[in-house]
Amino acid sequence: MKKKSVWIKADEGGWEEQKERITTGLESGADCVLVNPGDVEKVRELGNITVAAFARDNKSGADIVVVGKRGEGDGTKPLPQEIPGSFDVNAATLLTDKGVTVGGYVVIKDRSYERFAAEMGKICDYLLVTGTDWKVIPLENLIADLQREKVKIIFGVKSAEEARLAFQTLETGADGVLLDSGNPQEIKDTIKAARELESESTELESAVVTRVEPLGMGDRVCVDTCNLMQRGEGMLIGSQASGMFLVNSESDDSPYVAARPFRVNAGAVHSYIKIGDKTRYLSELQAGDSVTIIDSRGKQREGIVGRVKIESRPLMLIEAKAGDRTLTAILQNAETIKLVGKDGTPISVAKLKKGDEVLVRLEEGARHFGKKIEETIIEK
Repeated sequence: MKKKSVWIKADEGGWEEQKERITTGLESGADCVLVNPGDVEKVRELGNITVAAFARDNKSGADIVVVGKRGEGDGTKPLPQEIPGSFDVNAATLLTDKGVTVGGYVVIKDRSYERFAAEMGKICDYLLVTGTDWKVIPLENLIADLQREKVKIIFGVKSAEEARLAFQTLETGADGVLLDSGNPQEIKDTIKAARELESESTELESAVVTRVEPLGMGDRVCVDTCNLMQRGEGMLIGSQASGMFLVNSESDDSPYVAARPFRVNAGAVHSYIKIGDKTRYLSELQAGDSVTIIDSRGKQREGIVGRVKIESRPLMLIEAKAGDRTLTAILQNAETIKLVGKDGTPISVAKLKKGDEVLVRLEEGARHFGKKIEETIIEK
């Protein structure tokens, strides 16, 4: 599922009144804050976040200029008889022509405002729509009308429950929500709902271990993330892009070392790591990169690389069969490095033996610069 954004509406009342909801949004991972022009720099002082402002020019320095407040969009001015005569449409068009990122704000009062919103959506980068009382039908109509346009639809909501409904309307759902709530818990729950809906699942299956063989010294990669992982959660690693092993995070204590649940001791430098629907070499990773964290049920989430450690260590070859396919991975030969068994229980490579069943991800097709292609490639 594509990313769902959460905007925090903070344009009504005084700054101190809005500051708390903005701060909560920043700390919880909101994507954008919508304010009045005079508050843009105040938001930037609080943290690094995309800032949108209600205005008709880009003098405020906002990342996104939103047209429609105190105009036709919110009903302050009457809707035009013809779209070319629209004050808001003309303002948005002029800004777009200047290369400004533009949002159109429309309060859906009736069908005529819905039609006006659809026209604004053909001009603007973002269409921010809300209703006098919350209804799904206008959102369904706008998603259908604008599905071939570049515009992202941001739907106004007042709770996490309304946000979930907006995200799931007509399968694709709104691209984001504009949350108008000063309740800190509602802000946190709405952002959590967006992140949960972004999470995809991948199908894992079991493979039977057919070979476990110590090798010599080689360079292996530890991926230290900015995220804490649970038991049975790790990353997909392998010597072939067509099949990878679920390598468990170092989330368990051992007699030799304390747990490091932020780490996956991922394997030899040549190995592939699956990130989203692509692959990369472990040796390419660096601080700030995104990685895919996956658990034993196949549920995925995004992680951030905080550090990559490449060190010379004794290595071990793991070979397994899934159907008629043979997969291999080369991992560090140490008790703390574990694969995940078919029941979700981590198995140390030091105790791994023939006949054990471990979780793997199989894929059809080959890879070219990390992207899946239809081509015959033999990997041994």
